[in-house]
Formats: sequence, structure tokens, C-alpha cells
Amino acid sequence: MTDRPKVLATRLMPEAVETRFHSEFAAISNPDDRPLDSDAVVAGAEGCRGIICSPTEKMDADTIARLPDSVEILATFSVGCDHIDLNAAKARGLIVTNTPDVLTDATADTTILCLLGAARMAQDSERILREGKWGRWAPRDMLGVHMSGKRLGIVGMGRIGQAVARRAQGFGMTVLYHNRRPLNAPDDQGATFYADAADMLPLCDFLALTCPLTPETHHWLNAERIALLPDGAVVANTARGPVLVDDALIDALKSGKVFAAGLDVFTGEPKLDPRYLDLPNVFLLPHIGSATVETRNDMGFRCLDNLAAHFAGRPLPSRVV
Repeated sequence: MTDRPKVLATRLMPEAVETRFHSEFAAISNPDDRPLDSDAVVAGAEGCRGIICSPTEKMDADTIARLPDSVEILATFSVGCDHIDLNAAKARGLIVTNTPDVLTDATADTTILCLLGAARMAQDSERILREGKWGRWAPRDMLGVHMSGKRLGIVGMGRIGQAVARRAQGFGMTVLYHNRRPLNAPDDQGATFYADAADMLPLCDFLALTCPLTPETHHWLNAERIALLPDGAVVANTARGPVLVDDALIDALKSGKVFAAGLDVFTGEPKLDPRYLDLPNVFLLPHIGSATVETRNDMGFRCLDNLAAHFAGRPLPSRVV
């Protein structure tokens, strides 16, 4: 069909998504799967009505201004849109869509993985095995802490926070949460709401950051808030790297104020603060929160659903702008 809308995908998507992409659109893929810089995006979008972008492409005001006039819609392969200048897109009349509702379970699972991996010193324990340093058993070796029966504070009680709360209850944890507003039952999962985080943090044996990155949450977990945590707390971040202050968390990990941390996201990723690599009490993951076959397929299909709806003049499943 020659009348299929021409669409650029800046990254290579899962096989099932690519198959549908090429069947429904005049598709331009990225077979090398290399991140595209601004010039490559602009050049690749020539004659395209839509672009499927990802967080590896910074769709800033300059890039958006240089896009061909043919481009009508940006469908980002992500929930977050912090890589897109939404004001610039809106000013130009571009539609922006994202992929909410499909990665809740995968990211909640990863949050529990970060909490549990940090609490049980999984990173350092694996290192000892891989380096051939496992010796005879000793009562004080590789000691972690229980999650079971402890108190978990959740910052950001959206879909992912709620899913983390449900999972935490399986460990017999008492769940507390800080949010912009309290939730009604059953969305609150029976957790206790704290309007002021300063009242919640001293009660948190474990703390999970699952909030979106906004001006209000940028550097939310700073030295002052870490100081409010109980000594020996465990922290997990599966939100965005800049939600916490690296200097403050690293100092707390070194001093023992924070027993351990589980991190799936980082400021400046794929780079991260190299000091984390030298700390034995940090469980590190390379932003795999949504990295399951099922979730990445669903994300890709949501992008295609948004594009198809737009070109057919139907309401879009997940429009941001």
C-alpha cells in the first residue's frame, strides 16, 4: 500500500512490534539500533508524518524546530516525557503520546528486586562468588537485613507505587506513603498517608522512590531528608535518577546512615556516578524497570495504537500534548 503514513522509529523495537510497524505503516527502522543525534533524527524524519522516539533521543526545542513540516506526531516509547520539550511541541502543534499503564507490574517487580537485592547485599555477594573469594562459612559473613515485617515508605503512590504496596504486603510489611493527595480505598492498598514527608521518613525502615520527575521531586531525597530516616534504612530508586542527590546518598551509604541502596535509574544515564561502583552496599541495575518481553511489546503496541488512531482521526489512547 503506497498510501500508508510514513513513520520513523529512532530505535529498533521488539520483533513483534517491528512486524506490525512494517505491516501498518511506511516504516523507517533503525536496524543498527544506535542512538540518533538531533541531526540524524531531523534527516531521518524527512517526509514522515510521525516519529516513534525514545528517551535516548533528546527532542529539545532546537530539534523540534528543525523537524520537517510533514511531522504531525511524536509517539515516545516511554511513560516519561522528560526527554521532550513539551512546550516546544505544543507551540509547533505537534501531538505527543506516551505509553502509560503497561509497565506498572514490571517496574513494581523491579522496585521489590532493588529493595530485596539491597537488603540482602546481593551485589556484593555475587561479586564474591564471581571473583572466587567465597571461603568457609562464618556467622558474620554477608549479613543483610530482613524486609519481612518492616516498615516501607513509598514516595509517589501512583500505579507503580500502588503495585509496590501490594507486593510489599506479601512480605508482611507495614506500608506508608507520601503523595500529593491521599487516595481512597482500595487504591490506597490500606497504606497510611502522610501529607508531610518529614513525619513519614523517621518511620521508614525501607524507602521506595516511585514518583515522576517534576520540578517538585527534582533532588527530593537530599541530605536533609536522608537525615530523617532511621539509621540503617534501605533506599530504592526506580523513578528517575535526579529524584535523589547522589552526593547525599553516597555519603549516607559510606557512613552507614543508609544500610544499602538499590538503584535502577541514574542522573546522566547511561553514565552514572562512578563512586557507586566502588560501594559494596549498592545493588545496581541498568534501568531495566520495563525490560520484560511482555512489557516492551505492550509499549511498542501502544505507540502504534496512538499513531494509528491519529492518522484515522480517532481519539488517541494516551495523548500527553
